[in-house]
Amino acid sequence: MIIEVCTESYEYAVKAEKAGADRIELCKDLHLDGLTPDYETAKKTIDSLNIPVFILIRPREGDFIYSNEEFELMKKDIIKFKEMGCKGIVSGILNNDKTIDIKRTKELVELSRPLEFTFHRAFDVVNDPFNEIENLIGIEVNRVLTSGQKKTAFEGIETLKNLQEKANYKIILMPGSGITKINYRAFSWFNEIHGSFKNGIPER
Repeated sequence: MIIEVCTESYEYAVKAEKAGADRIELCKDLHLDGLTPDYETAKKTIDSLNIPVFILIRPREGDFIYSNEEFELMKKDIIKFKEMGCKGIVSGILNNDKTIDIKRTKELVELSRPLEFTFHRAFDVVNDPFNEIENLIGIEVNRVLTSGQKKTAFEGIETLKNLQEKANYKIILMPGSGITKINYRAFSWFNEIHGSFKNGIPER
């Protein structure tokens, strides 16, 4: 099982690697559910760690419906973080009707290549997750971070399992939200999990 640790600081990223994390998702302002990190922190983290660092691209708090100006900023940031040497991009865009904006998300996916692309928890507010998982497979997204449309992944575990079955391993389902070293074994169905793990990273 791959354990991805979400962190908003260089210091915690280093600590997480030492504790056994397999990958870092770097952001800032976790109290706002995470925003794009600043360049200085990202560069220092990418250069210092031996494990992959994925970068969250989310220009502001709130919904995931972005203006043209915000979209252009997201693309600029992807290019910048790629140049720094990150190993993956975490992002996503929705339409007003709570469907995935496939056209613009596909543009982000293609801009991110050859890096991996994770569609983030905007997925948890879409109206039809089973249809949208097929759409994400169609634009070759590598993984989706989701709580199964519940507050925590533990509450959404049945939906997560059903999505995994629907996806038939054509995309990685990565449960996230409320996973700890105490309850992580409930997610043995999945190959990857995500969390901040402030109380310790699970031992495997």
